Amino acid sequence: MKVAVVGAGRVGAAMAVLLGRAGHVVVAVSGRGPTRDRAASYLPDAAFLEPAATAAAGELVLIGVPDDLIAVTASELADAGAFHAGQYVAHLSGALGLDVLEPVRAAGARRLGIHPLQTFPDVAHALERIPGCTVAVSADDEDGLFVAERIADDLLGQPFRLDDELRPLYHAGAVFASNYLVATTAIATRLFAAAGVPDPSAAMAPLQQATVDNLRDLGPARALTGPAARGDAGTIERNLHALDAHARDAVPAYVAMARVALELATLGGSLAPARRAAVEAVLERWS
Repeated sequence: MKVAVVGAGRVGAAMAVLLGRAGHVVVAVSGRGPTRDRAASYLPDAAFLEPAATAAAGELVLIGVPDDLIAVTASELADAGAFHAGQYVAHLSGALGLDVLEPVRAAGARRLGIHPLQTFPDVAHALERIPGCTVAVSADDEDGLFVAERIADDLLGQPFRLDDELRPLYHAGAVFASNYLVATTAIATRLFAAAGVPDPSAAMAPLQQATVDNLRDLGPARALTGPAARGDAGTIERNLHALDAHARDAVPAYVAMARVALELATLGGSLAPARRAAVEAVLERWS
């Protein structure tokens, strides 16, 4: 297919490169200043055009703009006559449904949602990480799903069909799996530094890698360790007093995650009711 990319950010540019390697032809790219630089580096044979001309040139149009701009971009492109029957137009958001592409359907084109379940700090990492990753696909009908799955296959990803109504739930899972892991790591880095640990990032890296390995090999319930899993109320109390003295803003996060861990330990059958009750009493005092 002829592929056009409106908003060739990190993901859009990498997907275009991978589709080109699979035999598709990337005909046009549009976007702001940094997009032009990416296109020159990774898609030198693609024309750099205005958004409407870019979209009109493609049989498959990838809309890679930020989530909050997808609906308005689709509307502006439709108003400019960029869509037509026979086209497939895909947004790359994990959180948004196909409804943001309603102008696409009204113009006679077909709507797709394609989202690689990975994290991409730049195009180079995206090119490495999209192959082999899970790719969520959504469409209006069976034909559209087949096309979306073929695109995911050409990206060397592992497609699965995601109910359009469940995309926000799916994306919330991605936020917990990746973004909040980064956020909690930032807190841990600050606490280790305050405790005098030299090079906190290097010190905690083996611990975090072992934790991820345990999650993969054992699943969350069996991988869980620590004071909440043991029902060690005294240690949790000491942790919270230390946080109150040195990083008070981290207390609510600690309490919230301790409750999650407590529930997980209970579901795993490793926590006696009395020990859970003791931990709950501590957490209640700090809520």
